[in-house]
Amino acid sequence: MKKPCLVVIDVQEKLFPVMKDNQTVLKNLIILIKGFQLFKFPIIITEQAPEKLGNTIGEIASLFNKVDPIVKTSFSCLGDSKFLERLDTINSDEIVLAGIESHVCVYQTSKDLLEQGKYVEVVTDSIASRNLHNHNTAVDRMQTEGVYLTSVEMLLFSFQKSADGDSFKKLVKLVK
Repeated sequence: MKKPCLVVIDVQEKLFPVMKDNQTVLKNLIILIKGFQLFKFPIIITEQAPEKLGNTIGEIASLFNKVDPIVKTSFSCLGDSKFLERLDTINSDEIVLAGIESHVCVYQTSKDLLEQGKYVEVVTDSIASRNLHNHNTAVDRMQTEGVYLTSVEMLLFSFQKSADGDSFKKLVKLVK
């Protein structure tokens, strides 16, 4: 089985409220994070210049015992040495991206991960931009450049593999 790592990018107090369809994205992010927690897969959270944009929103932060975000100023997560160190420590063979904004930090991170030879999936129903055109352009571009596109349920059920066991029952409750 692959060892996926979820990267939740910059879901912050001053950014999140201006995102297109943000409540749907939030609902999907919560399911996605709880799904990764169910399967005991690692999760990395990043914050872009939190002194200006605020911290990770409470609805996301409350899902963790302790939020230990990678604070960055580069748009790509790979522009920060602490992110690279955490990624190396986790040693994941599949990087799953979610968060904001689709056309800036999510896109640039996906591009840099691909250049590093990583397998990258972007959860399209868990990313957003302020502008729908920018979001759609980013999704098209990521797919063209070799990123695999997925949705929350598609990804979580691919981890589950079969309709049996305790984790299946928990997963079904999570997505309903």
